[in-house]
Amino acid sequence: MELNINSTKKLHNGVEMPRFGLGVYKMSDQEKAVNAMITAIDAGYKAIDTATVYENEREVGEAVRNSAVKREDLFITSKVWNTDQGYDQTLRAFEASLERLGFDYLDLYLTHWAVPGSYEETYRAIQRLYDEKLVRAIGVSNHHQPHLERILATANTKPMVNQIELHPQLTQEPLRAFCAQHEIAVTSWSPLARGRLLEDPVLAEIAAGHDKTIAQVIIRWHLQHDLIVIPKSVTPSRIVENADVFDFSLAAEEIKAIDGLNQDWRTGTNPDDIKA
Repeated sequence: MELNINSTKKLHNGVEMPRFGLGVYKMSDQEKAVNAMITAIDAGYKAIDTATVYENEREVGEAVRNSAVKREDLFITSKVWNTDQGYDQTLRAFEASLERLGFDYLDLYLTHWAVPGSYEETYRAIQRLYDEKLVRAIGVSNHHQPHLERILATANTKPMVNQIELHPQLTQEPLRAFCAQHEIAVTSWSPLARGRLLEDPVLAEIAAGHDKTIAQVIIRWHLQHDLIVIPKSVTPSRIVENADVFDFSLAAEEIKAIDGLNQDWRTGTNPDDIKA
C-alpha cells in the first residue's frame, strides 16, 4: 500500500477518512492548543480528533477557521461523554458540540465509552444524527467485541469506526480481526503508549536502521497495519516530526518484531471496567 499524508481509508458507507490525524486529548491551554492544531493543519494533517470531555472543541473550531484549509477539506471527529449518554441526552450533547465547534456538521461522531445500560441507546441516537445528515460517519470508541455484538444485533447502520487504545504493547489482534470482519475501521488512541516505548531496544534498533525516531517507527507500524492513527503533541517540532513517516517502509520481519512486544498492557481504562 502506497501511503502519504493524504492517504484515506474508505469506510463502509463510502466516506474517505484520513489515515493520519492529530489527537488533542488534554490540550487544555487555549493558546497552545489552537497553535498546535494550526501547526498540524499547516503540516498537512487532514484530521483532528476531539471529544466533549477534552474541553477543547471551541479551540478546534477556532483553529479550523484560522487555518489556510477549508472546513470541507478537513475531517473532524468528536465524541459523546459518559454523563451525556442515553437517547435524548446524546442528541442534546451533539447540538452542544456543534455549537462549541461552530460547525453545521461533523465528519465522525462516536460514543466515547460503552456505559452499561446506556451505550445502545446512545448509538441509536447517533444513528438518527447520521440519518439526518448531520454526521458523515458514525461509530464507537472503547468498545470490546461483546459491546459491538449488542450494537450490531439491532443497528440499522453498523458502526464505521471503533477507536480503541492500541500500540505495540496492546495490539488488540482479536478485536481488530472482529472489526475487520464487520467492516469497522479501527483508530488507535495512545498510539505511542504515552512514551513508555521510546527507549525500547527492539524499536531503537529498527529506528536506527531507517534513520528515524522510535515514535516515527511506531506510527508507521500503525499505518502498515491498516490502522488509523492520531498521535498527540502540542510541540510544533514534534507535530511535524510525527508526520514525517511516509518516506520509508517497515519490512515484514520488522513488523513481526514490533508485534512481538505485545503485553496486553494498557495506559488507560479497560472498557470492561466502565460503570453505569
